[in-house]
Amino acid sequence: MHFTKEQARQALSIMVRSRHFEERIDTFFKHKEMHGTTHLSIGQEATQAGLSLALDQGDWIVPTHRCHGHTIARGTDEQKMFSEMFGSSDGICKGLGGSMHMTDVEHFNAGSSAVVGSGVNLATGLAFALKQQGSPAISVAIFGDGATSRGSVHECMNLASVWDLPVLFFCENNGYGMSASSDRMVSTDAIAKRAEGYNIDYEVVDGNDVEAVYVAAKKAVDQIRRTGRPYFLEVKTYRLCGHSKSDSCVYRSREEESLWLQREPIALFSKAMVESSLFSEEDVASIILDAMSQVDEAARGALERRSSVLSLEQAMGYLFAPEDEAEAQLPNGITTRRISYREAIREAMDEEMGRDAAVHLIGEDIGQYGGCFKVTGSLYEKHPSQLHETPVSEEAFTGLAVGAAMLGLRPIVEIMYGDFSTLASDPIINHAAKARFMSAGQLSCPMVLRSPIGSGTGHGAQHTQSLEAMFGNVPGLIIVAPSCPGDAKALLKSAIRSNNPVLYFENKHLYNNLGPVGDEHYLMPLGKAVVKKRGTHVTIVSYSHAVMTCLNAATILSSQDEIDVEVIDLATIKPMDRDTILRSVRKTGRLLVVHDSPEAGGYGAEVVSLVTSDEKSFSSLVAPPVRLCGKESPIPFSPELEKQVVPTKDEVVTAVRRLFRPVEPFLFSL
Repeated sequence: MHFTKEQARQALSIMVRSRHFEERIDTFFKHKEMHGTTHLSIGQEATQAGLSLALDQGDWIVPTHRCHGHTIARGTDEQKMFSEMFGSSDGICKGLGGSMHMTDVEHFNAGSSAVVGSGVNLATGLAFALKQQGSPAISVAIFGDGATSRGSVHECMNLASVWDLPVLFFCENNGYGMSASSDRMVSTDAIAKRAEGYNIDYEVVDGNDVEAVYVAAKKAVDQIRRTGRPYFLEVKTYRLCGHSKSDSCVYRSREEESLWLQREPIALFSKAMVESSLFSEEDVASIILDAMSQVDEAARGALERRSSVLSLEQAMGYLFAPEDEAEAQLPNGITTRRISYREAIREAMDEEMGRDAAVHLIGEDIGQYGGCFKVTGSLYEKHPSQLHETPVSEEAFTGLAVGAAMLGLRPIVEIMYGDFSTLASDPIINHAAKARFMSAGQLSCPMVLRSPIGSGTGHGAQHTQSLEAMFGNVPGLIIVAPSCPGDAKALLKSAIRSNNPVLYFENKHLYNNLGPVGDEHYLMPLGKAVVKKRGTHVTIVSYSHAVMTCLNAATILSSQDEIDVEVIDLATIKPMDRDTILRSVRKTGRLLVVHDSPEAGGYGAEVVSLVTSDEKSFSSLVAPPVRLCGKESPIPFSPELEKQVVPTKDEVVTAVRRLFRPVEPFLFSL
């Protein structure tokens, strides 16, 4: 036997507790005592116990949605897991995660991912953070055979190999990706062979033999610690249950199930324990009974506390991490210099990387090339250990940044064009935005994603979109879009210091604009609008490039029409500064909202809704609010057409003048 006597006892206990926990869950669901869905791993217990026994305390795991056994194996309290399944505040994530999102930072479990394969990104990021922090620990990306068809898994394998990251790719091949058999969906008879293409060592092992899994995992873990390089381990196993609670397994034969049942891991190992002469049949029976009793006691305890549930207000309190108090906002005697928007952003990153070694810049072509729009410039010379050029793999390196942020790094991700943020939408939307909420505050994600947006450069429809509104519907994200060099620097510095995920959008038309920029002490608070021009007759609310359009229009309106315009720059478009907008509209009685992105679903609708929903502001209006937005069209390549798609200063002037035409009294039903 490869185990010591104590390891063998632990292995059997883990497997039995995993099995019995899921049997109890199955019963609860059948009796309609649990809500939602669940994915059981009955039959796969050897993979869980074998892996866990090969890991040290401090090694991190990122399981799949089929996570119960791995969570138990790492030491999480079963009562808190049952409570989580009941939606109780006594749960490991206070009832906010459920079956598919169990996080236990105390036991180095960074949380399971319900999106197939996307947890691999996070595990790769954990490995990156551990390496940067000089830790001897490793991370483990746990995924199934179905996930190996996901591009993100391959992106991460390539990235981990290129960067020499200490991550174990642990593939549980149970033969089925939901209902699709791997022999129909996977183009190789050994998934692990794919690791050869990424220069990663690999092994395939019997996943129903807990000792074989342990030996292979221990070998892999030891090699990762010794070399610092990734390793791929494929464990072949079988789930004896359906994919989920509603699965009747019509896609596989009873003969197949019967053959695998004969190789069921708990019975196999129980027999091996007796045959080793280290244990009697009574010893084995006692271990099994104790393990089942532990789970039963945990279930009883969870049932007693199932009525304890967070209030919605308490749950919402976990959406954002508390921010640290700013060291200095708007200090006296601040010095300024006149530099470009591009240089201001570079200067902010330079200062923050110099100030905090946890700040790392990650992206494509950001080294000697200086970035696609030359924003990073020569930062690679000043901060070589904090600047990391990536392969073309937006989903992988953005997901890596999310995982790294969970362990305390402060990544700045540069996405070459805002359009490509769609490729990184899974780690942004499903992980960065939700990590703190789903883990009930165990994790946070202090990262910044920078990306250029906007048209006017002749790049065509796939390189010129303004997608900020697309992300605006996702709770948990902060969205910033500065309009001038001074704000760009000050807001980026604040974004980097934020303890929450910030999307920072830079309009390409602004890069060459010059303006006064503060020194290293100058910060601007996130979530506050900036009144760029004070006025009394009409309020214009805008952000990013459109602010400049509005300021130019305001000059014309002042000189030609004697209309005194107040221009408000949202600066942070989520969360929106409601007070500044309402205060202005109550003063002026007129509202125009201008932005370059299309009208439908845009921020203009949010501003108008805010004003018309506020009784005092609504009653102050002397004309209906107006939106002036980008046309409902992809950005054309033709220079003349490209100019017509976004609002111009002349259109702003015309829209404001219309607000001053005599109108019939208007009423809304409230």
